[in-house]
Amino acid sequence: MYRNSTCKYLSRPCLPPVALFDSSSGSRRTSNSWRTTNPPSPEELRKQAKEATELIQEIITTAVSAGPSGVQRSITAFEAITLTGSELLQGERPSIPVLLRKIFERLGATYVKLGQFIASSPTLFPEEYVLEFQKCLDKTPSVPFTTIKSILEQEMQRPLDQIFESIEEEPLASASVAQVHAAVLKGSNKEIVLKVLKPGVVETLKVDLSFLYITAKVLEFLNPDLKRTSLANIVSDIRTSMMEEVDFTKEAANIEQFQDYLFRMELEGQAMAPFVYKEISTKSVLAMDRLRGASLTDLESIRQIAPGSDPETVLISALNTWFGSIIGCSSFHADVHAGNLLVLPDGRVAFIDFGIVGRIKPDTWGAVQAFLTSVSTADYRVMAMALAQMGATADEVDVDAFARDLEELYAELNNLDAEVVVAAGSDGYSDPTVAANVLVDETEINKLLISVVQIGETHGVKFPREFGLLLKQLLYFDRYVRLLAPELSVLDDERVRIEASAYPSYPSY
Repeated sequence: MYRNSTCKYLSRPCLPPVALFDSSSGSRRTSNSWRTTNPPSPEELRKQAKEATELIQEIITTAVSAGPSGVQRSITAFEAITLTGSELLQGERPSIPVLLRKIFERLGATYVKLGQFIASSPTLFPEEYVLEFQKCLDKTPSVPFTTIKSILEQEMQRPLDQIFESIEEEPLASASVAQVHAAVLKGSNKEIVLKVLKPGVVETLKVDLSFLYITAKVLEFLNPDLKRTSLANIVSDIRTSMMEEVDFTKEAANIEQFQDYLFRMELEGQAMAPFVYKEISTKSVLAMDRLRGASLTDLESIRQIAPGSDPETVLISALNTWFGSIIGCSSFHADVHAGNLLVLPDGRVAFIDFGIVGRIKPDTWGAVQAFLTSVSTADYRVMAMALAQMGATADEVDVDAFARDLEELYAELNNLDAEVVVAAGSDGYSDPTVAANVLVDETEINKLLISVVQIGETHGVKFPREFGLLLKQLLYFDRYVRLLAPELSVLDDERVRIEASAYPSYPSY
């Protein structure tokens, strides 16, 4: 947890709705006064009729494609809302963000993932929702092993005893869309893990996300002002992102691209990602080497597992590897919380769970490179110019004022401290031990990210979601440096390579 977090930007409220000035009356009107007093022209009527026809056709197509699943999901939604409503009548009244988060958890996989999307997108959603949906639980009851076994047999298309020496019936983990089982390969006796998609998840996601998209389209049709917020486009991006997460061939490809980057940059002696067994991996099953290591922030376990490793050196390896992937790989790991960075017995850092990745668009490539350089040199004017170039803005940005606010925020962030918490941990080889485990507060990370977003909005800059993903990972590493190597000067230490020029660009660009 963090103390002394009295940064003025962390407590800044969300910006109020933009007020429009009516020059004819000299009065202000709110942005929802979209209805015009003048009757629409024949051209406008024809346009509205065309949009209405297209919308109706889209609704019919979506409803037909949903079939019986759509009816079942409607029943589930009614039950979730009714249960939450009955609880409201019996006890205290939570805030709207808390209420929605509870409903989302009860609605299952789609809405848990949607909640996580909201939590990771402060560039798109209000602060109170981003912070509340960080609590959205992604732990669900496991599917019986008989069901998992049936899925594996169907996906492998041959008897399992021809492939596996054994499969543990008790899952290592169970989340909303998948669960993980340990297994041993036949012949080689290699330990692997099987990430198995739960039954019905894809169908449910398709139904839910299609209806969310149609709802957004209807709202935009009823209120044309909403088109300016790109509501339907945001939902479309959510749908694309979430459907990629349940196609494990995409995750396998992300891992392969990262491994190719490590090979090209000669970083395989410092970092790695789990080997994927393609011959037994499908869209619904991902088979990977089982890695045993310690979380990057579990200092005591690192000393036990890799006694010859220096935590500061390991951290620098992780930092350089990730920074390099932004420029040198087609995508970057966009979920580098401590649980996804493992220190292995040989001292290397393992990056795991590539379900969420970020991609830098070619038109913002130069801005990202300038931003990374400005981070390394603490040049806040260059940073402000790069951020303005990355974001969407209709007005000219006061770069100097933007730079001053960024510098002030960075100065206040430098005063944030951290606690070392004694917590139960396991080194993966022996019985659980008591470890000095440094905690990085997810809520605090999001607050810091929101602060930068709000500064941007103050200066008329709206950042894309990809930048939010990028900045959040930077904040993770900033916290790790402060916690694990407080004496390390990232800007001055020659071992740390943040400058974009230190890495060759990804070949396709």
